[in-house]
Amino acid sequence: MPSTLDTLAPGASGTVTGYRGELPARMLEMGLVPGTSVEVVRLAPLGDPMEIRVRGFLLSVRKEEAAHVVVDLATPPTT
Repeated sequence: MPSTLDTLAPGASGTVTGYRGELPARMLEMGLVPGTSVEVVRLAPLGDPMEIRVRGFLLSVRKEEAAHVVVDLATPPTT
């Protein structure tokens, strides 16, 4: 089921399938290209930024940027 990266809860993972709107070039440079696995590790205390695991390393991204990344869920979000 497609969703955007910003809507995933900590512990959820998926695969990048595409983008919505104009994706900041920085996201592509960080490795968020179609076919890449991503996992949400944790959220900052106020919910932004979010820390994600991509290609074996951790990235912090703003939810505003993460809203452009479409993912297919591999595991359901935890509550």
